[in-house]
Amino acid sequence: MKFKQLSNIEKLFLKLSDGRGYRKYKRQLQAHLEAEFYLQQTRQLKHVNLNHAFKQITSFKHSGNSGDIIYSLPATFALAKNGKANLYIDVNQPANYGSMYHPLGNVLMNDKMADMLLPLLQYQDQIGIAEKYRGEPVDYNLDEFRNYSFYLDRGSIVRWYFNVYGISYNTANPWLNAPKDNQFQSCIVIARSHRYHAPLVDYSFLKKYPNKLFIGIEKEYEDMKQVLPDLQFKAVNDFLEMATIINSCKLFIGNQSFPFSIAEALKVTRLLESYYKVPNVIVDGPGGNEFLYQPQFEYAVKRLYEE
Repeated sequence: MKFKQLSNIEKLFLKLSDGRGYRKYKRQLQAHLEAEFYLQQTRQLKHVNLNHAFKQITSFKHSGNSGDIIYSLPATFALAKNGKANLYIDVNQPANYGSMYHPLGNVLMNDKMADMLLPLLQYQDQIGIAEKYRGEPVDYNLDEFRNYSFYLDRGSIVRWYFNVYGISYNTANPWLNAPKDNQFQSCIVIARSHRYHAPLVDYSFLKKYPNKLFIGIEKEYEDMKQVLPDLQFKAVNDFLEMATIINSCKLFIGNQSFPFSIAEALKVTRLLESYYKVPNVIVDGPGGNEFLYQPQFEYAVKRLYEE
């Protein structure tokens, strides 16, 4: 049934005569306006080329954050099919993070982060070349998802690319490789950015667990050390080293930040601190766990640590 918007007089009459009906109308109006906006955006789309012919080498460009690039790899490998993928990182493209703090400031990817990410990408068997973008012609611009009418604060980052290119990939299986280092096999590795904290979640109960290691930004570590005084910090030279630590640990705990994208791609035993306002990181496949609330957090750590 087509939704009928009321005039100002009709709304006032409904509000005065039927409060419950008025509140229902307001909810229906909001849903109608959101749907109309989505339909308008969808009608204006200029869809990408969907003729995905096989090539021995398929080239890609991406300007997003490190996590966005990790989450784009399933689509990259699906589009490359059984051929090699050349992946170019376009640095210093402008970003708008709103009022939320972001370590990259006002860009999506800077040179330092690209330099740290490239060794991890170069380690992957299906990636032929991983370099900074210098104007090379590419087959696929993976930033195209930004031109579509996705609500980027929800859903699955991985699947945005699937919906753009009409493809799929089994994301229950690992899509990233990294070495292992036995010195980290008994560690609980923690990464918690300043953004995306679940409300009322307290990490202090982890004091009773030994061998806790923090990876990420030192300021983030300093905050966590106030809660966990025995927490150790591990600086890394690049993200291949970070992936090695994550791939080797007993348990990884992270929120919706870059290190969790590595843990998700590797399918290690992992525990995600989900953020209810931006539920766009989806745990999938073996080893995957998540929490929103404190009792479930503590129970999950106990269960996973003892397995």
